[in-house]
Amino acid sequence: MGTAFTLDPRLAADTLPVAQLDLCDVRLMNDTRFGWLVLVPRRVALEEIFDLDAGARVRLLAEMDQTAAALRAQLPCDKLNVGTLGNIVRQLHLHIVARRVGDAAWPGPVWGHGARVPYTLAAGRALCTALRARLVASTE
Repeated sequence: MGTAFTLDPRLAADTLPVAQLDLCDVRLMNDTRFGWLVLVPRRVALEEIFDLDAGARVRLLAEMDQTAAALRAQLPCDKLNVGTLGNIVRQLHLHIVARRVGDAAWPGPVWGHGARVPYTLAAGRALCTALRARLVASTE
């Protein structure tokens, strides 16, 4: 009847898996310059928040709050940037970026700024594990 959810290949290539919440996959942008999480609702053929039904929109906001709190607790920051651009990757996804005064793109946007600096395998795994633990703790 329906098609199964599939993560856009570009999101899969640019991010590391952190956790699955009720609605969204939480993924870490593989760029050490910024604490940057991406929420991807596990729904087929969505491009806009408005494509979600009302209940799922409420769930998305709750998961955004939960994820932002975990990110801020793990990587203290001066400002959290939240956005859904979708100009390159059309699949609905929400960015939550922990910004610090003086970071590599401050005060401008992180998109398209400089070359990505990937995590080492060990550092990426460690950060994903720590973030996952904070997300799990926030649901208990």
